[in-house]
Amino acid sequence: MVNQFSRTELLLGEESVEKLQNSRVAVFGLGGVGGYVVEALVRSGLGAIDIIDNDKICITNLNRQIYATHSTIDKFKTDVAEERIKDINPKVKVTKYTMFYTHETKDEFDFTKYDYVVDAIDTVVGKISLIEETKKCGTPIICAMGAGNKMNPTKFVVSDISQTTVCPLARVMRQELKKRKIKNVKVVYSTELPIKNDNKTEEKTIKHTIPASNAFCPSVMGLIIASEVIKDLIDF
Repeated sequence: MVNQFSRTELLLGEESVEKLQNSRVAVFGLGGVGGYVVEALVRSGLGAIDIIDNDKICITNLNRQIYATHSTIDKFKTDVAEERIKDINPKVKVTKYTMFYTHETKDEFDFTKYDYVVDAIDTVVGKISLIEETKKCGTPIICAMGAGNKMNPTKFVVSDISQTTVCPLARVMRQELKKRKIKNVKVVYSTELPIKNDNKTEEKTIKHTIPASNAFCPSVMGLIIASEVIKDLIDF
């Protein structure tokens, strides 16, 4: 019988599609990377998904984030994501957390319930906490490294964190994980040297200038991450 996952089933087989329908994944961060992770997972037939983000959509998200349109500005990303997910597949079980994940909020989550965790957040402290919590219970995790200040989407690589080069975020992560004696963390990072952004911008925080970005690098990273999750879940 033909259904919305018939083409996926032709590629992966009935058993693999059933595995995806019985799997639950948590995606932390619904920005330029995380939004595309969610999109691909849901369109591939994932049965349950937890989405975590505290931000509202703003006008500067329009150049790269799948949930950002003029009609969704000032809406919470989790609300927009849930509506889109249900429109793609009404059968998906969606659990949303409109909150900022930190080490202090980790107890809000039972990581043993997840078949996979996706880290698509920006803060090193949050990333380290996610890795620590998933390692404690043996839940697989994949982490997004820096996608900003990049122009070549063909330079993204799936690797263990110990094998990363070039990426400033990955360097910091390696150092912090080494302090904690944590090994074997799957990441997606770019081998492209970060482009120096010397352009003046009004979007500045006290400590740093917000990274430049585009429509194609974060989305490609997100789709690569989703493909790794799917392949691992079905033992492809």
